[in-house]
Amino acid sequence: MSSSELPSRRLAAALRDSINSGALAQGMKLPSERSLSDEHGVARNTAREAVRLLTEEGLVVAIHGKGVFVREKYRLARSPERLTRAARAAEKGAFLGDAETNQFTPTVEVEVRVEEADAETAVILGIDEGNEVLVRERVMSADGHPIQLATSRLPRTLTEGTAIEQADTGPGGSYARLEEAGHVLGHFSETVGARMPTPEEASLLQLTAGTPIIVVRRVAFDREGVVVEVNDMRLSGDRYELAYEFPAD
Repeated sequence: MSSSELPSRRLAAALRDSINSGALAQGMKLPSERSLSDEHGVARNTAREAVRLLTEEGLVVAIHGKGVFVREKYRLARSPERLTRAARAAEKGAFLGDAETNQFTPTVEVEVRVEEADAETAVILGIDEGNEVLVRERVMSADGHPIQLATSRLPRTLTEGTAIEQADTGPGGSYARLEEAGHVLGHFSETVGARMPTPEEASLLQLTAGTPIIVVRRVAFDREGVVVEVNDMRLSGDRYELAYEFPAD
């Protein structure tokens, strides 16, 4: 470490090392600015700046009236069986499959609405721009912590009069209802990227400054190759990891 490095950055590095080593464990309260100042022989402004740097990194979080705490991290793996027909039959599809894999209690807030397809949605779903699509907005939480936002869009011709238009779609979810209606799923495609969240996304996911999100777009096809759903997911970048297996053949 350079001797010319700012004192606040040196202190932030020392605290970061303590967090990474577990000396400052997840959920532990950081010493006060006064204590950090006395212990490390720096001005209180220096201690305050060091804590600010760690907050921007997402390593610590300030809780009003209580102090600054080492942020608890969730490294959640997506269930590899989450989209299978067997998982849907056992009511363990998608997010419920993730919950079982990672041993957390899932909760989902759902908003359902109908809107006109914009140009991009129309192209993906193979419908005319302006046609009605059903939109299902979800905020998904693990043990009370929001970790994922998901926005599904389906042609209204497939959903009208079905439980897909209800907040609770029933056992197996929307995909099970589609298959009951004769739209047997054939395959899925996913594209994955990353970006910084919008202010609304950061608020809904309770992200600290500087935390990116993973963006996943999943398109569901029936056995005839017809697109039945496009789902745009935004995952908390510091809590999710994506793992994939591919055959060598």
